[in-house]
Amino acid sequence: MRTGLTVTTLRPVGQGDLDQIRLWLRQPEVEAWWGPVSATSAEVQIAIQSPSALCRIIEVDGLAVGYCHAIDAQIWGDHLPEELQPGTWELDVFIASADHRGRGIGLNALKLLKSEVFSTTLAPAVCIFASIRNEAVVRAYEKAGFRWQSVWTGTASGPSWFMVAARPR
Repeated sequence: MRTGLTVTTLRPVGQGDLDQIRLWLRQPEVEAWWGPVSATSAEVQIAIQSPSALCRIIEVDGLAVGYCHAIDAQIWGDHLPEELQPGTWELDVFIASADHRGRGIGLNALKLLKSEVFSTTLAPAVCIFASIRNEAVVRAYEKAGFRWQSVWTGTASGPSWFMVAARPR
């Protein structure tokens, strides 16, 4: 996806990417956006080990600047919002490079990932859990077509907006 003079692409996570992802997760800005390092590290590890998850490195003009993944939300167990439709996939995205934040790259990556889920799975919808403390992320998700359903309290991340985007007709 082209943004101004940059091209945002997603590529599959390789074995050599895991150390970089772990370093990114320790950045205070990434932790504020995505959640506590212990929880997000475990989430990334589960996604990478899942044969059905889509784990991607976000690149801008060939430079790795962030990470995203999509996975069937049911993998997280029974502690999920009641209104979560079975088969819904959860998406998570972060931009680690400070030079690439605030330029719409995360939004582009989210749209690309959402499109990939709908073109490669039978998911009826995709969802996001966004911290209620981070209004900027909620606005970005709204631009990507997500609508809030409820406030949900996760075990690791605390109160979050539960946001959903339905499969295009």
